[in-house]
Amino acid sequence: MKAELLAPAGNFSKLQTAFHFGADAVYVGGKQFSLRAFADNFTADELRSAVDFAHKLGKKVYITANVFARNADFAELQDYFRFLAEIQVDALIVSDAGVVQVAKQCAPSLALHLSTQANTTNRYSVEFWKEQGVSRVILARELSINEISEIHEHVPDIELESFVHGAMCISYSGRCLLSDYLDGRASNRGACAQPCRWRYEIRALNATNGLSEWLPIEQDERGTYLLNSKDLNMLAHLQELEKAGVSSFKIEGRMKSGYYLATVINAYRKVMDGGKLEVSEKELATVAHREYTTAYALGKNSATVNYVDSQSRGECTYIADVKGQEKGYILAEMRNRFQKGDVLEILSADENCGKSFTVHNVYDSRGEKVEDCKLVQELYKIECPYTLRAGDFLRRRTVK
Repeated sequence: MKAELLAPAGNFSKLQTAFHFGADAVYVGGKQFSLRAFADNFTADELRSAVDFAHKLGKKVYITANVFARNADFAELQDYFRFLAEIQVDALIVSDAGVVQVAKQCAPSLALHLSTQANTTNRYSVEFWKEQGVSRVILARELSINEISEIHEHVPDIELESFVHGAMCISYSGRCLLSDYLDGRASNRGACAQPCRWRYEIRALNATNGLSEWLPIEQDERGTYLLNSKDLNMLAHLQELEKAGVSSFKIEGRMKSGYYLATVINAYRKVMDGGKLEVSEKELATVAHREYTTAYALGKNSATVNYVDSQSRGECTYIADVKGQEKGYILAEMRNRFQKGDVLEILSADENCGKSFTVHNVYDSRGEKVEDCKLVQELYKIECPYTLRAGDFLRRRTVK
């Protein structure tokens, strides 16, 4: 496939993971004006380093500035855009018409990508934004593949980007006010508390005695999740999306772990490079996720809410980050406890992915042989029959 694989990067380490596992480009946020204010995000110096690192690999970096801006934001926004133009970011992701206008005025060299927050759902809106100087539109998640195809036919000379995997918002293309009302955190200013994932109960006031009591609205013994959307998974439909005119496949998840990103990016990269669909589908089951859905890509769909729980555990437990190799041993930074005799599985971008080995000989950072590896972030030396690379991961299968 010729389409771009676009991955999230909440910090520099995740950016490195994204490229290690095959992303063509990443989207990142600075410390301000991004809709993921609670990701680590990037300082100005880190943004400069990220762009340099990506460009040396022949990769791209897109910067999110997709808040709904207020008057007071624009003086700082202009300085920020000039800086982004200076460090030669590959594109700026925006959602606000005023921000588009100001970006064109103060940093005309910046390519502009229109965020999904702009709710672009039809061919005429895409045509309008093209006339405003936007080079790519990130389409609303509510569109079907047929509607995307119609947009491409009408405006063939603009890039179309589509989300293919990750968390979905219960609100229309992310425009939600629940967080503002329930927790005082502005959803559209990057501070969403994700109240759609909460378990809900109803409390009523008894007018007779002035006492309040809980009213049951249980779906089942696990609780009631009224607003919790399923996770998007378009792995089986990438060819259809590309044929419809999508030039960039976008993965959601700037708040997700590097291990999660590695798994998802790897699965999509392998399918895009001609790998077997069923192998990648099994990979996507290894990480924590909600029940998967194709949302509205194939037409109307009323079954997009995940009523069962907030999130299901995956089939594997994340065990360690591989840091290097040393004569029959790997150096790995522990994330979850493992012991001698455990069978560990490899997550890598090469032919070692999915291979497993039994833990026999392990040494801690002091060179002492250990059988119970329980120190988080300890650097363990583990005997391994395979040659792994820094950036690979180890996991332990919990479901067979």
